[in-house]
Amino acid sequence: MSQNTSQTRPLRIGISARLLYQVPPELGFRNKTLQYLEQSLSHWIMAHGAIAFMVPAVAEDSRRAARHLSVFDYVNELDGLVLQGGADVSPQSYGQEPIDPRWAGDPVRDRYELALLRAFIQQRKPVIGVCRGCQLLNVAFGGTLYQDVMTQYAGAHAHVDAELYDQLEHEVSFLPNSQLARLYPSESRLRVTSIHHQAVAKLGKQIEVEAVSSVDGVIEAIRWTGDGYARGVQWHPEFHLDRRALADSSPIILDFLNEARTAALARLRDRDCADQRMPRAPLNLPFEAPATDPAKEAPAAAKA
Repeated sequence: MSQNTSQTRPLRIGISARLLYQVPPELGFRNKTLQYLEQSLSHWIMAHGAIAFMVPAVAEDSRRAARHLSVFDYVNELDGLVLQGGADVSPQSYGQEPIDPRWAGDPVRDRYELALLRAFIQQRKPVIGVCRGCQLLNVAFGGTLYQDVMTQYAGAHAHVDAELYDQLEHEVSFLPNSQLARLYPSESRLRVTSIHHQAVAKLGKQIEVEAVSSVDGVIEAIRWTGDGYARGVQWHPEFHLDRRALADSSPIILDFLNEARTAALARLRDRDCADQRMPRAPLNLPFEAPATDPAKEAPAAAKA
């Protein structure tokens, strides 16, 4: 390793964990709770030269761990946070009761992720929320959600399809002069994945809309306008990596990673900063289409 490399480090990005309480028997974890992340999300981060770390939740029966570590111990070691998708946000987290038992959500995960989110905001480290993470960002600042878009939002079209899953797509339109629109200067609309039956309703304090569904106006992207960086997108940009028909996801992650680096560089001025290595700039790599002809891949595989 060269001296220059030894004096630098990659950005360290935390990803909140998904929680699985009822594990399928074939996985072999009887009566256990799993914490996990979806690999596309970590690859989205890693593809731009940053390291991804899953941040485990402290469960209700793990108070011993909570006595030794606080959420700030994790935040201190990381440069930014990505809140990943998954189970519904609990209506109880924004002062409501479930309209349908199926929409009760996961209050345990809500408490864990809200604590993480607030700690990162407090330390001026950037946050980006994907799908559920976008909804939770709004809730964190006092906003509410549509528990089910199809039954609570007049004129809504389908934003989720169990059979199509990430193949369900629609367009989103930028609000004029939004910061998200500036990341795509030659576009006024993006084609994105759609995998959500809940959505932002009443906006939280200092939350502004950056994009809406072009079909029905459902809010699809938000930004916190306070003293820091926090953005939420309702779609899954990490699912776009190998699909040219969908929006390029690089501008969103690069904006987030550049903000993380700027904040990390500012911390280097603090003499108490334990790691004085220079955080590396994120990689802005060109989009690579997936191989479609297996025969073309055979020589490379044989060579390897």
